[in-house]
Amino acid sequence: MGRVRTTVWAAALGMVAAGVPVAAHAEAGAPQPLPAYRPADGARKVEGKPSTADAPLIEAGNTYEDTIGPGDRLYRLVLEQDGSNAYVSAVLRPPAGAKVSGSDGVEVEIMTTAGRSCPASTGRATFGYDAVPLAAAGVRRGAEDDDCAPAGVYYAKVTRTAAKGSDQSPWPLELKVQREPGRGPGAPTTAPSGWPTGAPSLPGTEAVGRAGGTGFNDARALGAGVWRDEMRPGQTRWYRVPLDWGQRLGLGAELSAAKKTKDFTSASGGLGVTLYNPYRSPVSGKDVSYDGVQAGVTLEKTPPVDYGNRFSGDRETQPVSVAGWYYVAVTMGAKVADFTEDAVPVPLTLRLEVTGTPAEGPAYKEDPAAGGFAVGADDRTAAREGLTAPEAAEAAGTRSLMRVVAGAGFGAGTLLLAVLGGWVVLGRRRRGVTSE
Repeated sequence: MGRVRTTVWAAALGMVAAGVPVAAHAEAGAPQPLPAYRPADGARKVEGKPSTADAPLIEAGNTYEDTIGPGDRLYRLVLEQDGSNAYVSAVLRPPAGAKVSGSDGVEVEIMTTAGRSCPASTGRATFGYDAVPLAAAGVRRGAEDDDCAPAGVYYAKVTRTAAKGSDQSPWPLELKVQREPGRGPGAPTTAPSGWPTGAPSLPGTEAVGRAGGTGFNDARALGAGVWRDEMRPGQTRWYRVPLDWGQRLGLGAELSAAKKTKDFTSASGGLGVTLYNPYRSPVSGKDVSYDGVQAGVTLEKTPPVDYGNRFSGDRETQPVSVAGWYYVAVTMGAKVADFTEDAVPVPLTLRLEVTGTPAEGPAYKEDPAAGGFAVGADDRTAAREGLTAPEAAEAAGTRSLMRVVAGAGFGAGTLLLAVLGGWVVLGRRRRGVTSE
């Protein structure tokens, strides 16, 4: 009987780890608050300055937490002359319901100490109809421009724009610094050509439950297939998909019928989808109105992941230039609450097509995996099992402990299993699982 109970408990834990949505329909009455964006584990506090004179240092491999009102914040980078590329992303996190306009957003620029912007360094993103987490990234390419190739000090300038009638209060800001190694001999120096574009051939198989995350840090891993979730007005669900060199992604999102309180009305931007690349730069996006009955968005297939795409003049091709995790943010417009039961989640269906055989990566001077620009066996496992990054890290620790157990004697192994079981249960209780 002990073995049976252990097996059942392990299976239950496996279902939770796989991200199977747990029914969490609200009782009649006021809806529960939507879950907030989950900050990165181990993020460091930093305070950007309006002047370069006192700009704090930020370094590759780290994530930082700050706040920002309308205007500029500056941060200092110290970079090497090794042909490497530095990416600084900024995630703006407005409070739910904050007033924004279509011109509001965030911009990231990389500059020299002389105040010169590095070429093609500036990334910008603007809001649509809702105040949702928004990301942009700036880049210093260490091999393409003489002014930005030398070693030394550079500055990342993050600018938040807000119209006069928009929310002016300080908002949380997440910064992430990533380093891509310099290219080795034989790496591309020009953009590829001739890739066909168009709508993907999305799968129509039965949907499998996967509950999305609150942002980049807990996005739910997905692979090719059909996936089911649920959303409420004003909510953004986040997912991540591993794309290796040579692979393409096509995706579609559908909102099914809601419990309506009014007829003959709809919300502009009721369903929106944004695709981000591994350094958190927007790739493409689209939104449509939703009338409480049905809405669907399909994004064109990305070009194959290719190092040379960064040299393209097409703004939706340039970002698809590194392998790694690509992120999908799906938003249900807050205005949908005006004519539906806000407390009752609406079914969301995601259809993903991943095509192309993984190809050998370009020549690098170093391993790009350290910067997040590669797809490994663990990433493919996370996508197959539907793990968030924190869950994947926990699973890796569990596998490591199990190897220790396997190598231990019977008595020591039993004790380690008991400790491991308690640790897993405690971790699950602390993190919690919800589909709200």
